[in-house]
Amino acid sequence: MNAMTMPDAKAIEQAVTPAGAGYFSVRDIHAYYGESYIVQGVSFDVNEGDIVALLGRNGAGKTSTLRTLARATDPELKKGEIYLGGSAIHTLRDFQAAQKGIQLVQEDRRIIPGLSVEENLVLAQIAEPKGWPLEKIYEHFPRLAERRKQDGVTLSGGEQQMLAVARALARDIKLLLLDEPYEGLAPVIVQEIERIVQQIKSLGITTIIVEQNAVAALELANRALILDMGQIVFDGSAKEVLDNVELRNKYLAV
Repeated sequence: MNAMTMPDAKAIEQAVTPAGAGYFSVRDIHAYYGESYIVQGVSFDVNEGDIVALLGRNGAGKTSTLRTLARATDPELKKGEIYLGGSAIHTLRDFQAAQKGIQLVQEDRRIIPGLSVEENLVLAQIAEPKGWPLEKIYEHFPRLAERRKQDGVTLSGGEQQMLAVARALARDIKLLLLDEPYEGLAPVIVQEIERIVQQIKSLGITTIIVEQNAVAALELANRALILDMGQIVFDGSAKEVLDNVELRNKYLAV
């Protein structure tokens, strides 16, 4: 096999997570935007129920790594393995990974214009497997319940972020990937999004957060991964990063 080509899909159908690996396991992934080598041999394990802060400076490859994990078309995964709960993910396309329980909430939120809050949620549940019913979503997101008939794109930025997370939960979710959930939000709304993520944590949903506001992410997370130039340079507890000023200055500039 060429060093930068994926194995035949049939050969991987019976693959299982390597012995000793976590609930979500990433093994030596390499991903490209065209000829640009972005994700350069990233490996890590995540235990079920963990909240992991995936951090780094601008351009470190955080969003690209998150998109690779969700099996987006770009960047293209050319080498490496990804497993969720014992199932191989690296040969799947994005919609197949979503069916396996990987839900990516992108920075731009992707609210569908012309549809109400409730229609955005119902649309997420057209295909099986379904996640939370509307009643449970509205219980955890009362502001969305109040605005259920409002066009989704007319919500405030914080409300749109709530809708994007709620839409992910409307699917059968096993791994939540959050890309810059605090981007452009007022501090009071950031606190509300933090509360939502804490609720997700209490429900045992495994979560990986990419966030430029490193301190806010670290205060939520129990694990931290730091990327630099497309490679993992730190893998440890969130507290270690919060307590290590030199590490933060070197890789996060905070």
